[in-house]
Amino acid sequence: MNVALFGGTFDPVHLGHLAAARAAMKCFALEQVHFVPASLPPHKRNRPLTAFAHRFAMIALACAGSPHLVPSLLEWSDDISAQLNYSILTVRKMASKLSGGDRLYFLLGADAFRDVAHWYQPAELLDSCDFIIVSRPGFPIAEIEKVIPAELQGGPVTDTSVRLRRTTLHLLNTITADVSSSAIRRAAAEGKSVHGMVPDAVAEYIEKLRLYQNG
Repeated sequence: MNVALFGGTFDPVHLGHLAAARAAMKCFALEQVHFVPASLPPHKRNRPLTAFAHRFAMIALACAGSPHLVPSLLEWSDDISAQLNYSILTVRKMASKLSGGDRLYFLLGADAFRDVAHWYQPAELLDSCDFIIVSRPGFPIAEIEKVIPAELQGGPVTDTSVRLRRTTLHLLNTITADVSSSAIRRAAAEGKSVHGMVPDAVAEYIEKLRLYQNG
């Protein structure tokens, strides 16, 4: 089975996330994409996050009716002291649940990948599984190469992939959805409709609970 972890804060999950997941499923023959909302991501501690329960609920609504899209509690812990999430640990948790013949991918956006050198144990993370890096058309593979740790560089490069010492970074540059979580939060804070940016069920959830109304 081919499985992908799709990590992020998902504050909120939106149509661009779903488009990326479905495109990755098609291109890499994925049987499952697990949406893994971060409980407390180290790189976003300076911005207050919407409560995990709300972010997970919105993912569950967005994935409803799509059996291959799976809302995941992999990074959740009710122990506050253990809620700081590192992607390498998440990958190891998921890998331990898979069978020997399964293949694991890590799905994320190009903007997030540009910071990978500053993540916890970046070389070990990039060694742990293949990556699917989502971008808009025209994004150059050279931008991916720039942030690869030196000890992993040197493998063959194509227009859409970089081979590392144990894994491959794949560039998925067919996504045209022009939407962001920050734009959705701003619209909701201004009392504007977020329909058309998120699934209808998620829009109704945001509106009924007045999420993002206080900034």
